[in-house]
Amino acid sequence: MADVTSRSNLIIEQRSPDVLLVRVSGDWRQPTEHPGIEVIQQALTDNQSVKSVEFDTTNLSGWDSRFVAFISKRAQVVRRQNIELRDEGLPEGVRRLLRLARTVPEKMDTHRAPAKASLLRKMGEGTLAGWEGTLGLFTFLGQNLIAMGNVLRGRAQFRWVDAFLVMEQTGPQALGIVAMINFLVGLILAFVGAIELTRFGASIYVADLVGIATVREMGCIMTGIILCGRTGAAFAAQLGTMKVNEEINALQTFGISPIEFLVLPRMIALILMMPFLCIFADLISIAGGYVVSVSMLDITPTVYISRTIHIIELKSFLLGIVKGSFFGFLVAYTGCLRGMQSGYTAAAVGEATTRGVVAGISAIIAADGIFAVLSNALRI
Repeated sequence: MADVTSRSNLIIEQRSPDVLLVRVSGDWRQPTEHPGIEVIQQALTDNQSVKSVEFDTTNLSGWDSRFVAFISKRAQVVRRQNIELRDEGLPEGVRRLLRLARTVPEKMDTHRAPAKASLLRKMGEGTLAGWEGTLGLFTFLGQNLIAMGNVLRGRAQFRWVDAFLVMEQTGPQALGIVAMINFLVGLILAFVGAIELTRFGASIYVADLVGIATVREMGCIMTGIILCGRTGAAFAAQLGTMKVNEEINALQTFGISPIEFLVLPRMIALILMMPFLCIFADLISIAGGYVVSVSMLDITPTVYISRTIHIIELKSFLLGIVKGSFFGFLVAYTGCLRGMQSGYTAAAVGEATTRGVVAGISAIIAADGIFAVLSNALRI
């Protein structure tokens, strides 16, 4: 009988022509280097007639998970060569763990790189995602319209005190940033107009340029973009955080509609405050053009003011106010929508906030283009 010794705690014997006996001894709980898999491989190579492998653990003084892993790897080697593995000589605990490991085998493709999706599959997934997004968009709009109808009938779970608080946050507290940005926009418009108009000796029309551009376009659109980054992001973050903290689910448990109690006050507040913010933005932007015209273009204050009053028509002024109110609706709508669609993690709240800002700004620019086409068609 031939013996092959790999370590002091592992001996491989040829028990019979077709049976290989593995004697394991010692304490396998020690953090030492254990025999490698090549020991059994070499023994099987030297004995081609082996049909089964048995274990003898009579002198095994201790074992842990490392010993189980060792036996499991040797079992894989034996089975790949169609050799029977008999585990009767192993400790009962080791045998139970090995049976558990065989019950849930590792999938062969677990570590494979994910296959690249085909172009058709990507198109299908994109179409489905777009359809779900569009469906959620209009569903949320319908819920808000129903909630608005309940408010008009006095049946909504809506508190004006919440709306007034949001009005303060979105109105007076936003005047500083609105004033700074629109004042700079007025300066830029006056500079751009002065560069071209001065070449034709028509620098006096800088007042006309600033007045028309501000009242019809720049005042409302810049205010909408400012509030999208300031207020729309806040709406998305607030509602997203409430969703993470299960506050929205708690409201639904008590029978309180989150749309009526949380979304509607924010939407109404911003829609009502946007006209006043747009008027304020128009005045500040015109003041920016006034500074450039009076200080650099030798235009007297009286001439600048009179030209501005003369060029601004009521329809242009009202168009800017209507656009501003609609932009306020878009900012509140996109911010609240992304907040209500947020996931339940901190990262999801940040993602919802980003998506709310991006969607709000995109909606404002697209809506302004539609307003421009309609204004041209209606001769406004």
